[in-house]
Amino acid sequence: MPVTEDFLAKLSKEPGVYLFRDDRNEVLYVGKANVLRTRVRSYFRRREDLSRKNQRLVGLVSDVETIVVGSESEALILEANLIKEHRPHFNILLRDDKKYPYIKVTIQEAFPRVEVTRRVVNDGSRYFGPFTSVGPMRQALDLIKRMYTVRSCRYDLPRDTPERACLDYHIGRCLAPCVGLQAETSYREMINGILRILDGDTEGIRAEIEEEMRDASASLNFEQAAKMRDIVSGLDSLAQKQRVHRAQGGSFDVVAVARDGELGAGVVLKIRAGLLLGREVQRFEKVREESDATLISSLVSRHYLSAGDLGLEDLPEYVLLSEGFEDRSLLQDILTGTAKRRVQVLVPRRGEKARLIELAEQNARQVLEDSAIELHASDRAEEALFRLQDELGLKVVPRLMVCFDISHTQGTEVVGSAVVFQNGEPRKGLYRHMRVKGDWGNDDYRSMAEVVGRYFRRLEEEGGPIPDLAVIDGGKGQLSASVEALSAQGMSDVTVIALAKKNEEVFLPGRGDPVRLDRRHRALHLLQRIRDEAHRFAVRYNRKLRTKRTLRSELGEIPGVGPKRQQLLLKRFGSLRGVKAATREEISRIPGVSEALASRILTYLGR
Repeated sequence: MPVTEDFLAKLSKEPGVYLFRDDRNEVLYVGKANVLRTRVRSYFRRREDLSRKNQRLVGLVSDVETIVVGSESEALILEANLIKEHRPHFNILLRDDKKYPYIKVTIQEAFPRVEVTRRVVNDGSRYFGPFTSVGPMRQALDLIKRMYTVRSCRYDLPRDTPERACLDYHIGRCLAPCVGLQAETSYREMINGILRILDGDTEGIRAEIEEEMRDASASLNFEQAAKMRDIVSGLDSLAQKQRVHRAQGGSFDVVAVARDGELGAGVVLKIRAGLLLGREVQRFEKVREESDATLISSLVSRHYLSAGDLGLEDLPEYVLLSEGFEDRSLLQDILTGTAKRRVQVLVPRRGEKARLIELAEQNARQVLEDSAIELHASDRAEEALFRLQDELGLKVVPRLMVCFDISHTQGTEVVGSAVVFQNGEPRKGLYRHMRVKGDWGNDDYRSMAEVVGRYFRRLEEEGGPIPDLAVIDGGKGQLSASVEALSAQGMSDVTVIALAKKNEEVFLPGRGDPVRLDRRHRALHLLQRIRDEAHRFAVRYNRKLRTKRTLRSELGEIPGVGPKRQQLLLKRFGSLRGVKAATREEISRIPGVSEALASRILTYLGR
């Protein structure tokens, strides 16, 4: 409706939310009010009293939509959700921290997992973070891996179990509860220790590890004692990074902002029992004309009131703000009602709480100045492996991967390659290539089936670890042939996928539509890398065979050079070019080759 005085006079006097829209019906601004009529009319009375930003806003407004709610608390929550949904141009723009990782412990499972995730959902798991700096998160995970043998697979234990233990068991990273080699009670005790570390109780764990270290040393088990010593050192380092202030302890969320021109940054420090357990970062845009109080209001609304966030699961005793804002008491009432106990929202000016505000402000300034805030997902290979597991729905993190490719020259010199990556890096000592024995010509499907079948048959005979993932260079046809070959081997439990070059699509058995991975993410880059390596290895072997055939063909035309001498020439000089570059004396040193024959060879080769 046109924004006329008659329209404004008929607006409700109840609490609610208002949305300003332009002539294209796009939302320009979302606000909330205790009395809708009074707040909305204030924009259209004396425009000269408005800020320049609001003058520009009102000049674009073609329609006003209002939503009446039952209370001012409901209006505050609805405003936060509508801003998140519409991202209006004239509201403060926040770019949230969804790209930052959390450590997730799936405590709702019989055998919980510890993993990195960027999606926080209400699934019963415990989440720790977000970690705006990947370093501390990696340090915590590395320490947990040294201390505990937590599983990384995604089997629904104990109902969904594999036929054999994966590579993690063979290299000592897991005790294989999936095949019954570790009891649930023992596993749960291990998880409780992990939760204590992530909760900040490093001192209690440290005492237990020190006792184990002394026992190992007394038993002359110095290797175990050294391992315990390294773990104690890691715990001390982690505790040093976590410690904030021990004088008072307590449970706090500390909120502060920093700004520079149109840009701003806000942080929420999560402090529990005197330890800094996490830091949420928000960045602001177009804030030159906004007050610090407005930034704080936007930050806490996004953190505590937006639908779908889990910021209310672990509410503190105190929420400390660097600046007060109009709805501070209202926020306190909402948080107290949610926590079912008193939550105080304070603006401290002195004492220990004020020093925490200084710490949060220092963090906000650091975030604003630090170019690392623009970094995206970690380039570490392990993160790519976990992302690959997520995107493809794999039961096991694909730490051990093998990729197959076929190469031939118009149906001749048909060869296959198998390259192996472990933890995202090539293991060249495990690469294999083979000549295809079947007379399949350029039938890539049958050639792929032969190569895959021969590879896994030999692997099983030698007793080596079975790869977590087999990647086929090709599409549906190559994938089907490979699955049939594995079934014939009695190894249908091996996970197989195919990566098609044309559109970089991933095909999975039993699924008609391919999976398209984010082209910017390392999960796809890892698949492309192992696929390209398999292709390179196969082509190199094909060229080697083709060179041998060419060399033997040309040398075979020379009188006096039979198959045996051809082999000796090839072994000595490596290629036809090498023979052409050799001198008569060098060639004549080959057993059975006289100087006269050497001269004849060079004459036939154009020398």
